Amino acid sequence: MFFYAFFYAMSLHEAKLYDQLRGEKVRCYLCERRCIIEKGERGLCRARCNIDGKLFTLTYGNLSAVESRPIEIKPFFHFWPGSSSLTFSTWGCNFNCPWCQNWQLSRDEPRSGVYIPPHMLVAQALYKDDGVCVSFNEPLMLFEYSLDVFKVAREMGLYCTYVSNGYMSIEALTLLHKAGLNGLKIDIKGASEEYSRFNKADVNVVWRNAREAKNRGIHVEIVYLVVPGATDREETITETIERHMKELGPETPIHFTRYYPAYLYNEPPTPIKKLEWCYNQAKKYGILFPYIGNVPGHPYENTYCPECGELLIKRYGYQVLKYVITTDNHCPQCNREIPIVGSYIQRRTNFTF
Repeated sequence: MFFYAFFYAMSLHEAKLYDQLRGEKVRCYLCERRCIIEKGERGLCRARCNIDGKLFTLTYGNLSAVESRPIEIKPFFHFWPGSSSLTFSTWGCNFNCPWCQNWQLSRDEPRSGVYIPPHMLVAQALYKDDGVCVSFNEPLMLFEYSLDVFKVAREMGLYCTYVSNGYMSIEALTLLHKAGLNGLKIDIKGASEEYSRFNKADVNVVWRNAREAKNRGIHVEIVYLVVPGATDREETITETIERHMKELGPETPIHFTRYYPAYLYNEPPTPIKKLEWCYNQAKKYGILFPYIGNVPGHPYENTYCPECGELLIKRYGYQVLKYVITTDNHCPQCNREIPIVGSYIQRRTNFTF
């Protein structure tokens, strides 16, 4: 009993970004749900609770997973290529995608995992990693903890990344940036109709955050999971490509990722021809660095020079097999500048999955 009392005491922290309301209610503004939470109740994400008129996070340092992972698996293809990040997660999510690939974490209540203080997590990362990443479930569920981790990690020369649905408030994005966030991968889950249908959310918030992050100097990459019968309509994909060009420009990478059956959704995996159509449509509209994901060995997971077509980075899944971009990030054939953040780091460790 003492262990569990100690564990929950360590994980229970007063939350940032909330207002106290009448009747001991609180309004959370970590994300754009902006839940109004009654005393003794939790928000939609289940990770934040109103205790006696104050909002607390239940997941500070309460980690469901901690492991070294290649940055390409996030996927980040233009951010510290070849590097590894110490990746960690907790429980809960502010979305409810029926095809969630990590539903065991995102749909579960916060419970006792492994408590690791921020400085100890960073010390673990320094042993064999180049950065830290909050992933697996929605990283906002570890918001306060990630702020503290990022501050220490930045001081020690590590990069700091989020793999997110992008539904954070501007206030949250601002604090993350100040703490050291320098890489943000955002999952786009369709257009307005799909966001409303599956998550009762507003797609404009996500594109706003992607644009704001890029404007603040945070590296952004977009992932679009092509889900049969849900996000695979041609008009939806075309609308997403057009929005990507408008908000982020032609050099921001976009990944069209293959779906596999998971959680409550059991349609067959995305046809590869559909993914190829997405890739070619993105090129047609002017995106310079589209990719196909979850199809290891496909030529469209490689990076090519948009000027001369030279193969610059050859990949197989998360592995970098060939890297010929110059140290100052130019194509060796035509000298076209290639937008890459950080340097290429050859793997110095083996990963297990």
